[in-house]
Amino acid sequence: MEQKTLHIIGGGLAGSEAAWQAANAGIKVIIHEMRPVEKTDAHQTEGMAELVCSNSFRSDDYEFNAVGLLHEEMRRCNSLIMNCAEVAKVPAGSALAVDRNVFSDEVTKRLTAHPNIEIKREVINGLPPEEWEHVIIATGPLTHKSMAEAIIEKTGEGQLAFFDAIAPIIEKDSINFDIAWFQSRYDKGDGKDYINCPMSEQQYNDFIDALIEGDKTEFKEWEKDTPYFEACLPIEVMAERGRQTLSFGPMKPVGLTNPNSDERPYAVVQLRQDNKLGTLYNMVGFQTKLKYGAQADIFRMIPGLENAQFERLGGIHRNTFIKSPILLDSELRLKADPRIRFAGQITGCEGYVESASVGLMAGRFAASEIMGQSHDLPPVDTALGALLNHITGGAESDTFQPMNINFGLFPPIPPIVRENGKKKKVKGRDRKKAMSDRALIALEDWLKCDPNLHWSKDAA
Repeated sequence: MEQKTLHIIGGGLAGSEAAWQAANAGIKVIIHEMRPVEKTDAHQTEGMAELVCSNSFRSDDYEFNAVGLLHEEMRRCNSLIMNCAEVAKVPAGSALAVDRNVFSDEVTKRLTAHPNIEIKREVINGLPPEEWEHVIIATGPLTHKSMAEAIIEKTGEGQLAFFDAIAPIIEKDSINFDIAWFQSRYDKGDGKDYINCPMSEQQYNDFIDALIEGDKTEFKEWEKDTPYFEACLPIEVMAERGRQTLSFGPMKPVGLTNPNSDERPYAVVQLRQDNKLGTLYNMVGFQTKLKYGAQADIFRMIPGLENAQFERLGGIHRNTFIKSPILLDSELRLKADPRIRFAGQITGCEGYVESASVGLMAGRFAASEIMGQSHDLPPVDTALGALLNHITGGAESDTFQPMNINFGLFPPIPPIVRENGKKKKVKGRDRKKAMSDRALIALEDWLKCDPNLHWSKDAA
């Protein structure tokens, strides 16, 4: 029956995860993906869950890092995205990074093989047809213009947007290892998961001058007032904010020892493995809006990259998101049309894993609704619940901007009461560990109460 079908618009990280969760609950799912019928400004393939920016899912430390905790919670919820990330994993220290092609291929393969999932390659113009009673819009940051306009008309709220930039990818064989060396900061992970290119103070200053003066992409008139997402600034924008911004950011030299020189580097450019074969490396934190010619010239100023061959140069694209705190209810339903849920970056979460996690929740909520079952929201003590709470009402709507998961979104840890009755705040790593421990206990309690407990077990 049509009303028992869940329609998901968008086959990115959020849409793929939502489909997986609902299908494993026994719901018939149709994913409507417009690629390759219509391309976007950033995607290069027609694969599901294609990663268009970095290949990193960031920290995998679930005890002391909020995004690592989100990884662990998703794993315990049988996340498609986390399962496929494990298959496509490449060395990245304490972070989780993947071979982007292997990852997308694995997601596509699993979705295609699922008996409850159908993938239709088509463009959905405007809002979904009225006869679709259960819909998740997971069109991501590059939402089709016709749909964006329809959402604005439906909600009466103006479109919010920001620019997101892409880092270049370099062929490993073109890197000069008489200058560069393998090492993770503080020897984390395997200790040698990053390629490091050192700079002297003079080389750093010359590089900053070149970044500031380099030929950059000009925005169209209607784009000029669009803000950047602060956690993903183009490298040249950071340079313009102060000469030392980069040396205290992605180019900080701490936790590294150069085996090729006794001289301590003033700054370091790091590259992270981008594919399983280890033949491609991306420039960490080097999102850019420099024009292609300028990129090649300027980035070859970096010691060790003087002969760099670029598999892909950096770029910039426009992202779109809605005012979720006032437009969505606590279950991600559009208040103006409750048959429609939203998931992923269009809700105002930021980051691969965050987008997928909102898809995970939207898929579960929709499945329960279709089956006529009640369910509890994930506790706000969990990473899932904290993020959900933020985008559906915890944030100020007037100043709402894309947000990564962070411990600042969690309820505080109560102070420790000493024997003398005095209270002591839990701080630093102890605070993070306490929040993570509390979150995983709360998550397990939530999963036990879920009427669809099998979702958290083996996949269909």
